Amino acid sequence: MSAPLLAARGLGKSFGGLKAVDDINLEARPGSLLSVIGPNGAGKTTLFNCLTGIYRPERGRVEFNGRNITGAPPHRVCHLGIARTFQNIRLFPEMSALDNVLVAQFHHSTLAPWDIILRTPGFRRCEREHLAEAMELLEWVGLAGKAEAQARDLSYGLQRRLEIARALAARPRVLLLDEPCAGMNPAEVNGIIELIATLRRRELAILLIEHHMKVVMEISDRILVLDHGVALAEGEPAAIRSNPEVIRAYLGSEA
Repeated sequence: MSAPLLAARGLGKSFGGLKAVDDINLEARPGSLLSVIGPNGAGKTTLFNCLTGIYRPERGRVEFNGRNITGAPPHRVCHLGIARTFQNIRLFPEMSALDNVLVAQFHHSTLAPWDIILRTPGFRRCEREHLAEAMELLEWVGLAGKAEAQARDLSYGLQRRLEIARALAARPRVLLLDEPCAGMNPAEVNGIIELIATLRRRELAILLIEHHMKVVMEISDRILVLDHGVALAEGEPAAIRSNPEVIRAYLGSEA
């Protein structure tokens, strides 16, 4: 078994007296998909925020490729190789789909300021390479024909796909997807399932938050269930589906 790319060790985060995440452990390995599920308010997005540097955990540690990155700022986390999408779409609405992807490539640039100012041959070469890569990503997520469209003019489902393309433009080794199927119709959901399946062939380690149980059960290797910030269960989809504690958390004790 390959070593984990991303790991949480006893991770904890509180807001006042509320423990939003309490003693969470997880591992994400290349080519694997770990889903994080739970009722609303279970701590799923807080966990993602701790893993990506938006929140600094008060307890435990975050490791990337065996290295402690606890509390590293988001831009540093991204530069190391961890990218994410958000539950609420955070595109640049006035920019084209192509420019939204190009922006995410900025931190790969090794150009000096004078290269940009003088538009040196090195700058022009880098510009061509980034443009080709961005167009390849748009084609890969089914948006090649919408490259010049403003992000705000895309349908909701296509905006979700654009967010994934922008995350991939950061060339991550770990990808965190926060409810990529939220608000989608069945055809769009099936398209995202196919897209995530191709992502796995890139040997990315994927963490997924998703309320759509068809998606979770169909594509996950393992599932971590949170309830009030605590890990309620972890295991393969078949075991989670039949776990009575998980059923009670979702449906209530009378179920």
